[in-house]
Amino acid sequence: MSDGPVSEHELAALEARVHEALVQGEAGTLPVLGYGEITLVLGWPPEAPTAACKRLPVFADATRAEAYGTLVTEYVEHLRAGGLDVLPTSWHTVPAAHGTVAGYVVQPVLPEATLVPRVLADTPEQARAVLDAVLDAVDAVVDPSCGLDAQLSNWAWRDSRLTYFDVTTPMLSDAAGRTRLDLAHMGTPLPAPLRPVLARFAFPGIVAAYHDRRTVVVDLVGNLLKERLDHVVDEAIAAANRRVTPSLTRGEIDRWYAGNARMWEALLRLRRADRWWQRRVRRRTYPFLLPGAIDR
Repeated sequence: MSDGPVSEHELAALEARVHEALVQGEAGTLPVLGYGEITLVLGWPPEAPTAACKRLPVFADATRAEAYGTLVTEYVEHLRAGGLDVLPTSWHTVPAAHGTVAGYVVQPVLPEATLVPRVLADTPEQARAVLDAVLDAVDAVVDPSCGLDAQLSNWAWRDSRLTYFDVTTPMLSDAAGRTRLDLAHMGTPLPAPLRPVLARFAFPGIVAAYHDRRTVVVDLVGNLLKERLDHVVDEAIAAANRRVTPSLTRGEIDRWYAGNARMWEALLRLRRADRWWQRRVRRRTYPFLLPGAIDR
């Protein structure tokens, strides 16, 4: 994928602004739309964004960047072949600092009112239709060959139809069931001493969970608590239990949410500690912008 709503010249200008923000150690006037677990989501043009430019951690060289982009392309095609409506997506690379390559997944900016958490907050009567549509999508594509992060924050609801847009972590497996995702690259936002350990012992299990339908559904329902949609949880459990076994319980969902929140908070603390070490002790530019306090 190369064609998209942002030109290569514009993306290079955006990357220059990212570099300046990294040197300064703060986002400043950078047009940040949000923070993913491994991505920085930027708007373009800055004054009135129409494109969401999802910047991944930089790649060591163009070969690895293009391999990742190829996997993103395949993932989008696979999801569409399974019946999902995936937001128009393009893959771009631009030169970054110190000879590295920045990869961007670029998609149109969606109106906030169409994002599923907002839809369920504003019109809870649509919960059953939306939840059934998401669960249908999980049934359609999740299997040993394809994983999916089905959390409601990754979907839009437009004209009574779902659109999926979280494709920056393309979870496809080979014929032997091994993930094709670059796990070493997935760990680059974390402190260097931890990366090989996590890539070998932790990340394979994390990715494998997104290939298991029941686990994907537990994650989907548990994320409702993060989105402050507690009033939808019981209905979501009922909808899930019409499809998965063993049945979900509220206790399981609460335990999942607490454990998940602790894990991601611990990883963010590690990243903040690494930022302090790199900037204050080693006097280096820390290559990531981190979110502020997150209410989990």
